[in-house]
Amino acid sequence: MAFTGKINQQLTTDIKNSAAIIDQIRQELSKTVVGQQHMIDRLLIGLLTNGHILLEGVPGLAKTLTIKSLAQTIDASFSRIQFTPDLLPADVTGTMIYQQQENKFYVRKGPIFAQFVLADEINRAPAKVQSALLEAMQEHQVTIGEHSYRLDEPFLVLATQNPLEQEGTYPLPEAQQDRFLLKVKIGYPSRQEEQLILRRQSGAQTEFPIIPVVKTSQITEAKKLVRQIYLDEQIEEYILDLTEATRNPEKAGLPTLKPFIQYGGSPRAVISLALASKAMAYLKKRSYVLPEDVQNVARDVLRHRIGLTYEAAAENVSVDDILDKLITQIRVR
Repeated sequence: MAFTGKINQQLTTDIKNSAAIIDQIRQELSKTVVGQQHMIDRLLIGLLTNGHILLEGVPGLAKTLTIKSLAQTIDASFSRIQFTPDLLPADVTGTMIYQQQENKFYVRKGPIFAQFVLADEINRAPAKVQSALLEAMQEHQVTIGEHSYRLDEPFLVLATQNPLEQEGTYPLPEAQQDRFLLKVKIGYPSRQEEQLILRRQSGAQTEFPIIPVVKTSQITEAKKLVRQIYLDEQIEEYILDLTEATRNPEKAGLPTLKPFIQYGGSPRAVISLALASKAMAYLKKRSYVLPEDVQNVARDVLRHRIGLTYEAAAENVSVDDILDKLITQIRVR
């Protein structure tokens, strides 16, 4: 196969052995989460690449349940921050508390000091609170007063937003959205899955305890293996072509898309697409990336990195419409 290069048999064996933890996580998650494999795979990709995830979907699609359950399978700390208009940055990061009896200041760490952080309805808080997440997401550290504090690994921010309600919301700025590795759209379950949900939640037993099945050290080792996965030069060119087409679609032979695109993916999009593709190959227990891996994650990586013009809104053209055309038309050289 043209994209395998010189296959590293030892790496292939290591990945197959290591990726067994993914099967364990999925099996444990199936106790509480029905379906939603697309969302679960994207959460695992974020976990394997130190990437943060933005989930968009209507209420009741098990976003919070899935994130909390995933943290429990890894025996990692979990916190939930409900974003509201009156939330302050210190409510997220923490603050200095003065103890009058001892005449000293003490640090009270905020809920950001957890390994899995659920930022629920992130677009309901004003920009200053949203930006409080930036340092933690990018640098994996938080500054309180004069000191900076490292966050425990793995560290993953999983933010949700409701696409239906726009009143009283503060849309995420482009710079903030770009910090997320993936923006994942969550859909409704199938009829069969919904029937299973109905039976579980209306039966005698509604609680299904999750037990830790994976250690954080195993996740750390898996992340190292993901970085070693082979990325052929042709795949690199393909990733560059896709990202370049979000900026200059006419160069990709799609001039009709030019009036709809205000701006495209930055170099961070290229890096994110490469890492997410490697993580997808790991989930498939392969030591090399195939074009189908890139295509599998491209929409989630690029969806929030393309700005649309007013003309696109007038013509009812969505970002996903543009990405569908790019992925369909652009081929590996």
